Amino acid sequence: MTRTFKSLFWGSCVALAAGCAIGKSESFIFTTDMPSNFTYEAVAQYAPVKGETCTVKKPDVGYNQRWRLEFREKYKPDSEIPIYRTVEGCRLVIYRVELDIYAAYGEDRGDFGSDTAVIVVREQLEEHQKRTFDTAGESAINGQCQWFFRTQGPKRRLSKSLICKKVDAQGMVTKGRPVGAYTLDQLPGKTVKLNIKLADEERPAIGDTWVKVPGGWKRCMGKSFEDQYAFCFGNYKDFSTFRMPDGKQCSIYPGCTE
Repeated sequence: MTRTFKSLFWGSCVALAAGCAIGKSESFIFTTDMPSNFTYEAVAQYAPVKGETCTVKKPDVGYNQRWRLEFREKYKPDSEIPIYRTVEGCRLVIYRVELDIYAAYGEDRGDFGSDTAVIVVREQLEEHQKRTFDTAGESAINGQCQWFFRTQGPKRRLSKSLICKKVDAQGMVTKGRPVGAYTLDQLPGKTVKLNIKLADEERPAIGDTWVKVPGGWKRCMGKSFEDQYAFCFGNYKDFSTFRMPDGKQCSIYPGCTE
């Protein structure tokens, strides 16, 4: 199953997608490399530049620029993000980009999981804190996301949550969300790329509720089928069926039938 999404830009330069020009010295490109059923929503956050004493009356519009997603529509992964903006006569500079990562696992509107990543921008950083750029002007933020599954409701419908972690320079998954830090003078005309891989293995979201068996996982029955928590409590013989997001009744995950 594949679901794609659409990313739109709005703010003081609403015509950006239609050709509202931003000089390369005043912007950078944010792009992604993610599985086909993933997308993102980015919110670029701004504050008055150093030395400014002005304020913006409408912070939701003045301080932030947002790229919004819409479900089930193809989107382009590239977003041109201004470094500086002027709103209500106030000169603003970017200091952070909040990234919400979304992934679909079913066709219903609520069948998705999400987690976050972040780009931090400062005037100065210690050398060891700064991300570097290659000769093509691209810098990578690497992360890995993993699905965690559970059952919910009276029919024990399977649902999933998404957890994303950063990947270090040695390719190891570490604690914390994917993050990249840059100085203002690093970004003009450059590209920041969020690379997200999906872990091969899915895991139960709640401990002692599923049992690992050859071919997948089986759901413990608990006290009865109506038991919403249904912890195993040492009973690894009595299992229940569950429903996949598409409505199929199954006895083992992910293969459905044993």
